[in-house]
Amino acid sequence: MTTSAAPLPKPRRPWTRGRIATHAFLAFMTILWLIPLVYAVLASLRDYQYTAEHGYLSFGGFTLNNYVTAWQVGEFAQKFLNSAIITIPAVALTLFLASMVAFVLARFNWTFNIVMLGAFTAGNLLPPQALLIPVYKMFQGFEVPFWFSASGTLLNSYWGLIAVNVGFQIGFCTFVLSNYMKALPKEIYESAMVDGASIWQQYWKLTLPLCRPSLAALATLEITWIYNEFFWATVLLQNGELFPITSSLTNLSGAFFTDNNLVAAGAVMTALPTIIIYFALQKHFVAGLTVGATKG
Repeated sequence: MTTSAAPLPKPRRPWTRGRIATHAFLAFMTILWLIPLVYAVLASLRDYQYTAEHGYLSFGGFTLNNYVTAWQVGEFAQKFLNSAIITIPAVALTLFLASMVAFVLARFNWTFNIVMLGAFTAGNLLPPQALLIPVYKMFQGFEVPFWFSASGTLLNSYWGLIAVNVGFQIGFCTFVLSNYMKALPKEIYESAMVDGASIWQQYWKLTLPLCRPSLAALATLEITWIYNEFFWATVLLQNGELFPITSSLTNLSGAFFTDNNLVAAGAVMTALPTIIIYFALQKHFVAGLTVGATKG
């Protein structure tokens, strides 16, 4: 009777000067990054009159009234709904369209693939301000049925914001997904073709499941970017009831007086959904970012 030897524990790396300096630097940068976040959270939990009298370095005056007031004054319930109506379809359309374009660019070696990829990514190189007037005029002249948009055009509608966000984000997603798909083994596609899989089946049943980590990473980034986008909302929307959540913070600021603690409470509530989504997709997000970093 033979017994297998227990695996030897891996030797620990020695604490060299370089390793100590690296950890000290990372710890310092982490603390430096957390200071404004902790400050905002603490300020949101304190009464403005107390901090105005005793200063923000004092301890006391804790209350939840800032969150209640911010929720009511900023109309957060409606603005959260508006952001969800804009963000969810925009992210879904962006990833779906970008994955199809990336599949074609990665799967077929056409001579104009580089030109196509450059055309899709060129839009990300231009600042949105440079396209403000052309996009506004184009959306103003694009007539749609009134059941589709109350204005009869893509202005002052959710669909206009969804379209402009998809247009600006699809290039980046195509670039990332095409590189990810190129790293997939060609043998799996050869086997799928032998089994009689069509191009659509290779895309839908083979490629997309394998791209789940990169799609999750891109979904996290796109949700954050589109959710926090405010520039195009101010350009394309005139009806205040359609504005996304980022506009709620402007409602909490007065013309002559601003309660910083109230604004901090609104900022915390605004950032909360993206934080929850990041932690929910954290495992896939890290896997999507580190793919190809190791060779095996």
